[in-house]
Amino acid sequence: MLDRPAVFVRVEDTDGAFGWGEIFANWPAAAAEHRVNLLARDIGPLVFDCPLSHPTDLFHALTKRTHIVALQSGEWGPFRQVIAGLDIAVWDMFARRSGKTLRRFVNAKAADHVPAYASGIHIKDADALIADAREIGFKNFKVKVGFKTEDDLNRIHRLFDNKSKDETIAADANQAWDVDEALKFMVQTTTLPLAWLEEPIPADSPTLDWKKLNDARPYPLAGGENIIGFKEFEKTAETAQLQVLQPDIIKWGGLTGCLAVGEQARSQGLLYCPHFLGGGIGLQASANLLAAVGGEGLLEVDVNPNPHRDAFGLVSSRVSEQGWACNAEPGLGIISLPDALKKFETNTVEIY
Repeated sequence: MLDRPAVFVRVEDTDGAFGWGEIFANWPAAAAEHRVNLLARDIGPLVFDCPLSHPTDLFHALTKRTHIVALQSGEWGPFRQVIAGLDIAVWDMFARRSGKTLRRFVNAKAADHVPAYASGIHIKDADALIADAREIGFKNFKVKVGFKTEDDLNRIHRLFDNKSKDETIAADANQAWDVDEALKFMVQTTTLPLAWLEEPIPADSPTLDWKKLNDARPYPLAGGENIIGFKEFEKTAETAQLQVLQPDIIKWGGLTGCLAVGEQARSQGLLYCPHFLGGGIGLQASANLLAAVGGEGLLEVDVNPNPHRDAFGLVSSRVSEQGWACNAEPGLGIISLPDALKKFETNTVEIY
């Protein structure tokens, strides 16, 4: 990523109630502009034809209304991402109108803090980045591997030699390997208590390939950011491909889809750790989602510089021994976009 784009969306009803959402726009390079145009010209106008009695209504209505266009254009991802952002905004609006935080609107017993881990840590920079994250208050870390295998192995063994007893380390290969390469890494790290190995092979690899890895795995396998749809998550759970499920709230499903997946994961004894790599609104939504689902899962917090995240509150102000502090204000706790964002290149589109 050469920069850190973000697409934020605000939904307002006829009574003036409003909610904020975020739409995935990390890549390709022109993703942000494309998603805004898709929202403004194709999907936004459909929202006004969808009466809402429950926050899940919009997700299902828009998914149905856009199916043929998404099929014909082949733009499944962008359509799903725009709908996810709108879904988050509608949930925020409903929760705000109730006077409750989003997590308590979903689950009255939701906690105010969730466990979290520092993410986005390149293995070659891990020593320094983990030290910085440790200073902030993190005890759980995830490093990116999948580069030069021998270098990755040497470095990850060294990380485990230097970590404290109460810290955990996971690894993310970002779909970099084929089955043989993944097996080689697993064999060479059998003695390491990895919290999980994430996306060792492409997410759409045949079930047989995932079975080979599961038969040999010395630790849990994780994934989900590139799994799309209720049926695909059900298939993943039924075939026992993964032990840690990680859907991304702004890539597919919004709160409607990811809440359902999270509840299913917990009912089947799987660890639910929502994936996230974006701006401050999506991170707030991901934290509230995890709190509403509950369980032992961890919130993913990218610790690389990101002004679209930090404008809503520095990571260091949210992390403590209790975990990640969720907002105390209604909904997602966001009234308006922070002034700090005004110094960056921004564009606003209104749809009526």
